[in-house]
Amino acid sequence: MKEVEQKTTADCGFIRWFLLTAGFLCIGLAILGIFLPLLPTIPLLLLAAACFARSSERFHRWLIDHPRLGPMIGDYLEGAGIPRRARIVALILIWVSILTSALFLVPILPLRVLLIAIGAGVSLYLLRLPTRD
Repeated sequence: MKEVEQKTTADCGFIRWFLLTAGFLCIGLAILGIFLPLLPTIPLLLLAAACFARSSERFHRWLIDHPRLGPMIGDYLEGAGIPRRARIVALILIWVSILTSALFLVPILPLRVLLIAIGAGVSLYLLRLPTRD
């Protein structure tokens, strides 16, 4: 019985460190996304918040209370939705990049269909989110 408990504890420690690492990696990429137009800032910050929520209350609170990064995701986390302009820009960038990739860069038809299906799924998700002006 003790062996099982020790293994579970070790697994939890590994998962916690994995989630912390993933959270900080997402924050780093999100900061790059502020300057690079095709790297999505908000989804990466939301992923970081989810990782921190499951691994560290301290870092989750730090991200939510951060003066620059926190406001970007605060409304979404509180259920207030996303700005209309952000939704429009996200949809345009998604479809420009997916259609460009599907038509000009991906030669295999099933992969083209998969890209378009992913774009449709993400678009449906964005369209179902509450919108604020």
